[in-house]
Amino acid sequence: MNANAHDIVPTHLAVQAMRDNGYKNAAYAIAELMDNAIQADASQIELLCGERKQQVEGRRRSRIEQIAVLDNGRGMDANVLRLALQFGNGTYIDEDKHTGIGRFGMGLPSSSISQCQRVDVWSWQNGIENVLHSYLDLDEIKNRRMTEVPEPTAKPIPIISRNISQNFGDSGTLVVWSKIDRCIWRTGKAIIDNSEFVIGRMYRQFLNSGQVKIRMVAFDLDALYNLIVEKYALPNDPGYLIEKTSCPTPFDNQVMFRPWEGDTSYEATYKINFKEKEHDVKVRFSYAKEEARQAEPGKNPGDLPHGKHAAKNVGVSVVRAGRELDMDTGVVIAYDSRERWWGVEVEFPPSLDDIFGVTNNKQSARNFAELLEFEIESLLENGKTITQLKEELQEDEDPKAPLLDIAHKIKTQLSVIRRLLQAQTKGTRTTEKRHDPYKPEKVATTVTQERKSQGHKGKSDEDEELPKEERKQVIKETLKEEGVTETKAELLAATTVDDGLKYTFVEAPLDTPAFFSVKPRGGAIIVTLNTNHPAYQNLVEILEEDVDKADIDTLRSRLINSLDGLKLLLMAWARYEDEQPDGKRKENAQDNRIDWGRVARRFLENEL
Repeated sequence: MNANAHDIVPTHLAVQAMRDNGYKNAAYAIAELMDNAIQADASQIELLCGERKQQVEGRRRSRIEQIAVLDNGRGMDANVLRLALQFGNGTYIDEDKHTGIGRFGMGLPSSSISQCQRVDVWSWQNGIENVLHSYLDLDEIKNRRMTEVPEPTAKPIPIISRNISQNFGDSGTLVVWSKIDRCIWRTGKAIIDNSEFVIGRMYRQFLNSGQVKIRMVAFDLDALYNLIVEKYALPNDPGYLIEKTSCPTPFDNQVMFRPWEGDTSYEATYKINFKEKEHDVKVRFSYAKEEARQAEPGKNPGDLPHGKHAAKNVGVSVVRAGRELDMDTGVVIAYDSRERWWGVEVEFPPSLDDIFGVTNNKQSARNFAELLEFEIESLLENGKTITQLKEELQEDEDPKAPLLDIAHKIKTQLSVIRRLLQAQTKGTRTTEKRHDPYKPEKVATTVTQERKSQGHKGKSDEDEELPKEERKQVIKETLKEEGVTETKAELLAATTVDDGLKYTFVEAPLDTPAFFSVKPRGGAIIVTLNTNHPAYQNLVEILEEDVDKADIDTLRSRLINSLDGLKLLLMAWARYEDEQPDGKRKENAQDNRIDWGRVARRFLENEL
């Protein structure tokens, strides 16, 4: 058959180009077939990976030869089967049918050719004896022997699949990939090992509810009863709020995180008006329990099995119709290992696909991803409000406008959660193992009392006469706002008030360029070191890190680096003072330096 020389899209060339359609790997392509099964109300899905020994570089090695996905869903008649193998066609194209996982009519053919050169589909209704078959073959398309999807015909299901499967129902579908040439994993075991994590995360809601079971099998095509791997997918919840999951012990049968607001329901629901209808978008936040972050001798919690599991689940989980599209890392601080200890999930209905910018391979929501990387905070610092930013996007007819509130909520809430995580393990640091961890606070309190007797007054002094319990509550709530855990905030507040301390000193990541913050609350002065500031890393953290295990050369190096950090900090002030214009501002800067120096001298005269 000869194609028309003036076809807008020459089929034999277009299909070859579609092979590079952006699937991240075979696991995401396989997921498209599982989407179809779930859309067809399947309760059992099987991933069947057949391999065979081949001669490779003088040695016999196992190589994948077939990948199949079998389901016990509704099956397809001849018309629907033919549609399913067409690119851009299907039964869920119409807008009024955008309610489930399917939509774009690209899943089966597009995912298949991304991994192999031939895909065969068997489907049946009202009994296995009524099975129909059709296929696509890239060689036939390339040579122009295939210009349309072959009309489905009766053809028995391969005996191999029937022997390996556990569940051929009265209706169902079997998709088989062969002539596999683009799968990066060479064996059935490798495919299952690498797919299990992603598939468990994508379909966690379906697996957890029991709506679907996913069996995964790797087998030798020359010895059908020799199963190399057989397992069932377990839910993989990046928010770690599902009890029974693939997370390693001790969190395989209990949740590892807790919901931000003490409930397993979504913390925030946003109403979005689109095409004259109202649609819900739900956002959930979670963070690690303190016991999940307790270190073992010689090991950080991040090096433990559950910590390594969490390290592969970092980001904002974007969920559409109960199925994860993407784990977006746009808000992740890549260099901070603590990022594994929080979870954010955003779930939206398919009716908002255009708003979120869902790609046709269902691997990302582009509009939402762009918004998460949008510098909202810097624009707000310039005096704009969220409402003004949204109006600007709406004026530009930007589809991201309705999502601005959600992105802002995620970013601001994450700042608070990060502070909590920063404070969560402070009680175990070596600097807090000193004989008297409150000695600096006691010294500063003594000097402050002397200054008060000399007539120097501070704003915090006004609340010293309040009832003790009231003072504790105010200090506790302020510390929690700074990111300190409930337990530690309560302890610090009680210690501060009961021991008559004037100062409470904590460390947390702050959303400010300042090295530290000062908050007079409850008759005390709460000083928070900004752990996001380079001065913290060069002056504080460098000395605190495993001091008790460091040798003398390491300690000497750290002291030198810390001294360099102090010099740079002082030179930064010198430059700031130098840049002030002549006149009152420069005089104020100089006076502030002198006044602060007097107070600092008095504080430091008491040797630590």
